[in-house]
Amino acid sequence: MPSSDPIDAIGEPPPRAGGHDDALDDLLDRVAAWGPADTRAGVFRLVPARIERDLPLVSRWMNDPAAAVFWELSGPQDVAEEHLRTQLAGDGRSVPCVGVLDGRPMSYWEIYRADLDPLARHYPARPHDTGIHLLIGAVADRGRGLGGLLLRAVADLVLAQRPSCARVIAEPDIRNTPSLAAFLTAGFRFSAEVDLPAKQAALMVRDRSLRLLL
Repeated sequence: MPSSDPIDAIGEPPPRAGGHDDALDDLLDRVAAWGPADTRAGVFRLVPARIERDLPLVSRWMNDPAAAVFWELSGPQDVAEEHLRTQLAGDGRSVPCVGVLDGRPMSYWEIYRADLDPLARHYPARPHDTGIHLLIGAVADRGRGLGGLLLRAVADLVLAQRPSCARVIAEPDIRNTPSLAAFLTAGFRFSAEVDLPAKQAALMVRDRSLRLLL
């Protein structure tokens, strides 16, 4: 793998990053240890982000015009750095990750405790609701159905690795039609339109009971 590639030792869980330790990561049942998911597009793995390794790539993805409209984290690299550091220095309720498909970094994810997030003030949250944010990085990876495929794989991982979690939650911008379509393809259902401080969102829900039917 080229030295410019931000993912090293991809077969092993990365060293702990930022300010939270393994005990705090238990808020999400050790995302780093979840392991790979086999998909039709290849083997997919969530690798918890490390600023020194991943920041240039994540910042570049966030500055892509298609992403910047919805993520609002475009600009100098220190904008993305502050965002990552805030999560990594927290108590483990949100874990930023790079999504790696067949060894290739291609997406940015945030797995978070929706019931402990400000989002919980805007919908009837249940204990251990787990949220997903997704950014497909490269333009070449968009428009191919990868979003729905990987969202399904990650939702399955959440439900398999977090037995206390009964629902996976997402709140994409209501204007982001491709994102809404991807969540629906992944087995999420539209639950409500939610007025959040930064956006009008579609509350998307994937129930554990649905996983048993897929």
